[in-house]
Amino acid sequence: MEIRLQKWLSQAGVASRRKAEELIQAGHVAVNGVIITELGTRADTSKDNVTVNGQPCVINCTKIYIAFHKPEGVVTTKSDQFNRPTVMDYIPPDIHCFPVGRLDYDTSGLLILTNDGEFAEMLAHPRHEFFKIYIATVKGIPSKESLTAFRSGLTIAGKQTLPCDIEIIKKEPNAKVRIKLREGRNRQVRKMCEAIGHPVMSLKRVEVGPVKLGGLPKGEWRYLSATEIGLLRQV
Repeated sequence: MEIRLQKWLSQAGVASRRKAEELIQAGHVAVNGVIITELGTRADTSKDNVTVNGQPCVINCTKIYIAFHKPEGVVTTKSDQFNRPTVMDYIPPDIHCFPVGRLDYDTSGLLILTNDGEFAEMLAHPRHEFFKIYIATVKGIPSKESLTAFRSGLTIAGKQTLPCDIEIIKKEPNAKVRIKLREGRNRQVRKMCEAIGHPVMSLKRVEVGPVKLGGLPKGEWRYLSATEIGLLRQV
């Protein structure tokens, strides 16, 4: 059966289809030893050999869904040009998957990984935006007015954020806050906290939709339950 290369890569657990397109256009993908850069290229699953950076790319029929507790100082990529630790360093090499979305380098917490490209694309679609919950320690104690402004939405890089929730759960003397938001812009929580004058000192994501980090130790992972996968698909 002939399928597009980006579908081949997503079904093999290399990347989502969108990321697979970037790999193809950048010249990282070859079919039978020939580098391919055309997005419309197809390959035959019964006879063609596809490689990514010289490594065989084999379609895996078993779908994998993982919850991972990302530590700080780890990048959310499969490889890093600066040789920094990546999330894939914590996953056994025989488990082929990729991260859905990202957490920035200095943020810890819940990250979902899968080899199901269609599942990853579904979660990334705007209509499937679900709430994410973060616990942050911010410098100082936000005032009632600052919290109200945060909840109402702030202008970040010329664009208004959606309304969200924030509550102080501890004062020690810097505030520990719980933040619940639906958007996932680049470093959004950090930028919003800075905008109200209380920059983030530490940040952890503890929930992604129906999936909770719970007591999963930092640097460890677990498979998602069938219930969690089903709820994610319903969002």
